[in-house]
Amino acid sequence: MGHRALVAYRRLDHLYDVRYSHWGGDDLSLTGEISATAPLAAGAIEPSLVADSITRDRILTDHLDPCAYEALYLVDPAADYAVDAYRVCWLEWGDGRDGGRGAIVAVDPDDDRALRVWFRATKTALADVIEMGGLSRRAAQAYLEARVCEAYDSTVYRRSRPSASLDPEGEGRTLS
Repeated sequence: MGHRALVAYRRLDHLYDVRYSHWGGDDLSLTGEISATAPLAAGAIEPSLVADSITRDRILTDHLDPCAYEALYLVDPAADYAVDAYRVCWLEWGDGRDGGRGAIVAVDPDDDRALRVWFRATKTALADVIEMGGLSRRAAQAYLEARVCEAYDSTVYRRSRPSASLDPEGEGRTLS
């Protein structure tokens, strides 16, 4: 199945070239593996481009399916390959066919596990409240979105297109 991530390299014109990593979303270890001497993290990042010359916002709305991807890395080659890691949080429930809302949360790899546990516990508790009739799905989603923004440095986005950016096997994400 993999732990999918997108890796976006900032260009001099402030746009990004985007690549894919099949296992990069697992533990955010690519933050320490990407460098000037290993810009593709010794083969952990695919050399072919998913997209080129796009804005950060378009990475989110056009390519970063929150149901399929677990991480986003923004790399700045001009700053000695500085890497900012983001955990992708899917802010919906269901089978993921609607694409929907997601959030990227800036996170240090050392704090990643705590974020994932917090998010999964919060989302699971809200799913139980929905099932018991205590909240509508829409109200629970609004609450989850607000909590992610309140508790963490996050950016919420809505995916604008159906997912064409899954890996070649077409497998979806089941983590959150």
